[in-house]
Amino acid sequence: MADRPLTLMAVHAHPDDEATGTGGVLARYAAEGIRTVLVTCTDGACGDGPGGVKPGEDGHDPAAVAALRRTELEASCRVLGVDHLELLEYGDSGMMGWAANDAPGSFWGTPVAEGAARLAELLHRYRPDVVVTYDENGFYGHPDHIQAHRITMAALELVPDVTSKVYWTTAPHSAMKRFFAAMQEFGTDWDEQAGEAAGPDGGAAEAPELPPIGLPDEEVTTWVDTHAFGGQKFDALAAHASQGENIFFLRMGKERFTELMGTETFVRVRDTTGAALPEQDLFAGLR
Repeated sequence: MADRPLTLMAVHAHPDDEATGTGGVLARYAAEGIRTVLVTCTDGACGDGPGGVKPGEDGHDPAAVAALRRTELEASCRVLGVDHLELLEYGDSGMMGWAANDAPGSFWGTPVAEGAARLAELLHRYRPDVVVTYDENGFYGHPDHIQAHRITMAALELVPDVTSKVYWTTAPHSAMKRFFAAMQEFGTDWDEQAGEAAGPDGGAAEAPELPPIGLPDEEVTTWVDTHAFGGQKFDALAAHASQGENIFFLRMGKERFTELMGTETFVRVRDTTGAALPEQDLFAGLR
C-alpha cells in the first residue's frame, strides 16, 4: 500500500448518479488526498433531450443526448475533484419495462460476466482500497442500477485480495421521511423524481411496484459527514443541466440541500480491516 495512494472507486449507472449518491464522499476524499475513480456504466441516452423532450418523442436524439451528458459528467467530475473517469458506455436501458431494456447494447441486456470482466480490468489497474456501488435492488429498482450492482460484485470475485472494503449506498428510514416531506414541500412526487411518470413513448406508464427503499437506521453501518462539501455536491448536480427537470434537489438551493443531503450513508458488505461499526469513515482501518 505504501507504493500507491489510497483509492476510492465508485461504480454508478448513469451520468448524474455520481453526484446524487456519492458526491459528498467523492469531494471529501479527493480533498483529503485520496485518489478517486468514477466508473459510469451507461451513456445516459434515455435522459431528457433539449427542452425536456423525452425518449420516444419527436426531437429526442439518443446519440446527441449521450454526447451532451458525457460533457456534463466530465464537468461534474471537475467540480468533485474526481481523478479518473472511466466510461463503460453501455446503452442506457431506461426504466424497468421500457423497450430500451432489450435494445441491442443495453446495459440491462449485457451478460453480467461480460460487464464484470471489463470492470475487473479497472479493479486490477486501480487496485481500489474501497469500492462503492448500489445494493441488489439498485436502491429503487432501476435496471441499470441493479446491473451495476451485479457486475461490481462479480468483478470483485474476479480480482480477489485487492479491495479491502466494499459498500452499498443506502438511506436510513429517518432520512427518507425527511426526503419525502421535502418532496411534498417542493411539489414533487416519487413517480416524477424516479422518472416513472411517463413512458418512453411520452404516454402514461404503469410504474412497477418499487422495492423497499433504504434501511432502518440501526442497519446503516457507515455515516459519513459531508456537510462541508454540500456546495460542491450541489454544483455537481447542477452541472447535469440537461436533466434539471428531473433533479428535484436543485429546487431547494444549496443551504437546504446541504441540510438534507449533508450525510452520506452506506452498508458495509465486505471488510478486511476489522474497523468497528458503526463507522464515520469509509477508510476507517486503512489509515
